Amino acid sequence: MYTELKSYQIIIALLKKYGIKHCVLSAGSRNVPFVHSIEEDPYFKCYSVVDERSAGYFALGLAQELNEPVVISCTSSTATCNYWPPVAEAYYQGVPIVVLTSDRDPQMLGQWEDQMIDQVGMYDRHVRKSVNLPIINNSDDELYCQRLLNEALLELNHHGTGPVHINVPMKSYNNSFNVKKLPDVNKIDRICIEDSEDKWLSKIEKLKNTQRILVTCGQNSYVSDELKKLIKEFFNSFNSAISVEYMSNIEFEEGLNLNIGMDSRYVTPKKVKELLPDIVISFGGNIFSGIKEEFRKFKGSFEHWLIQEDGRVVDMYKSLTTIFECTPEYFFNYFVTRSHQSKNNKEYYELLKGYVDSVEFPEFPYSHVYAIKEVVEKIPTDSILHLSINNSIRIANFFKLNPNIKTYANIGTHGIDGCLSSFLGQAAASNKESFLVIGDLAFFYDMNAMRLRHINNNVHILMINNEGGSEFYFNRMWKNDASDLHTTARHHTKAEGWVRQNNFRYLSAYDKESLEKALKEFMRTDLDKPVFLEVFTEMKNDSKVIYDFFDLSRPRDIQSEAIRKSKELIKSTIGQERAQKMAGFLKK
Repeated sequence: MYTELKSYQIIIALLKKYGIKHCVLSAGSRNVPFVHSIEEDPYFKCYSVVDERSAGYFALGLAQELNEPVVISCTSSTATCNYWPPVAEAYYQGVPIVVLTSDRDPQMLGQWEDQMIDQVGMYDRHVRKSVNLPIINNSDDELYCQRLLNEALLELNHHGTGPVHINVPMKSYNNSFNVKKLPDVNKIDRICIEDSEDKWLSKIEKLKNTQRILVTCGQNSYVSDELKKLIKEFFNSFNSAISVEYMSNIEFEEGLNLNIGMDSRYVTPKKVKELLPDIVISFGGNIFSGIKEEFRKFKGSFEHWLIQEDGRVVDMYKSLTTIFECTPEYFFNYFVTRSHQSKNNKEYYELLKGYVDSVEFPEFPYSHVYAIKEVVEKIPTDSILHLSINNSIRIANFFKLNPNIKTYANIGTHGIDGCLSSFLGQAAASNKESFLVIGDLAFFYDMNAMRLRHINNNVHILMINNEGGSEFYFNRMWKNDASDLHTTARHHTKAEGWVRQNNFRYLSAYDKESLEKALKEFMRTDLDKPVFLEVFTEMKNDSKVIYDFFDLSRPRDIQSEAIRKSKELIKSTIGQERAQKMAGFLKK
């Protein structure tokens, strides 16, 4: 029988999956849930050493002779300090030891709680990895706990060996052992280039027998011609579809931009379930589309293979099963050259393509959507495009770019600051025509960059001035008029004076006619100075334009549609703020 404490259940289950069975145990109250659970389990070989300092050195000797990792477990407070000397020795000798320190409720640190010190990261630079587990209250906490444990256990022998530290906090003492079965946990595998051929070959057979493979291409500032070629060959060889966004900088004729179709305000859970892959293969940096959020709702129902050159654990979809520590070029080349003439039946591709093609594009009214469309579709081939933040990225991905346009966005952090400065640095390093799409708040936040001395005549800046942060209308954070002051930051500021002062050619637009006139000048590539186009719209109306666009061809299922319409009716009748309060009350 096992402890009721979920964190220790997961630890025990993962130790088994990693083949770690030797445990050196020191007496104490806080680690009783672990100690009693494993001493009754015949899988584990337990050793009792009361003094923690001696226990650590004893484990070091065991691990050296067995040539495998060994666990040491103790209670909280100064007991953990006694591990310091053997942990340091293990680190410098490269001996794999799993240091399990039990801990108290983190809320009580510094509150005169007995037997409690700050144990988080306490072994500092003398362990290869240190994690502090969450106190588990829900399924997301369980997944987070599993991920942290995998991160730690994977580092026991990752390009060298050595100790790792796992700190296990708990709310209170637990002396109940009535759990018969350990939870089903996910062991993350990491496959490196130097690993045995068997580990790689098993994945080839898996791909050949999988009907739904989705490759998601994250942000890349540089993409080799070889990678573009290999992705196309992979698509032809396996039952796959390739998801690309403009920030991935991968041009592929059959690539699918799911930016519209996977927005949670557009797609229904039923439709997402119909489109789910069996395996997601991801590489590159962050992605913007709602694939992440929507797929997470079905976590664990598909495999996620991560191509990560440094081998880090990045569980973007909360379904990570395998990390391939190699370049994308190596990964795709390996599988393409060993596909043995297998072919894509294109059934999954056609399913996703049909969904993407079902989106209807209306004649947009004058708005930020209309203005961005008119610009991005006219950007000439072999240009640079920087998309500042949420709305600029979202809307630009609605429309078709000309070929060979290198696209940037600061989505590593999704911060509002620095978009203008980053763009000007990119433009300064290039002789290509360079375009920035930026909102008013992001522009005013970084407007001092307009004074830089390195701004060339290849710079074209489109600024959407819709009087504040329209994203907060779009994501329904706006609640009342006070929100316009403190959240959307509504304003009536113009950029014109500052722009002219810094020797830019200034243009403006207030409707479709003035925009059309301004664009003739804005898109010129023979100007004698950088150009700035300020388009004036209104953020509440801009948000409505996107929602109307989504609603035009939204996937319909009767239940979801009835719920959505009911919510909209309630909001329109009693107001959004009161509706949200009512929803919160009903959840209680």
